[in-house]
Amino acid sequence: MGQANVRHWAPDILPLLDEQDVLGVEDFATHHLSLEEAPEAYRNFQEKRDGTFKVLFRP
Repeated sequence: MGQANVRHWAPDILPLLDEQDVLGVEDFATHHLSLEEAPEAYRNFQEKRDGTFKVLFRP
């Protein structure tokens, strides 16, 4: 978990994610989960369980 000024870049980046996987985030993520699964995903990430490296949350 790092920090980044994502609000600054969100208007430029979000349209790219809506079209296709232009940035390759689908392959980069180790887990694809719903927002409802976020609390458990954060625990898994923090404790390095289940091979959790990068999580992509879907609304």
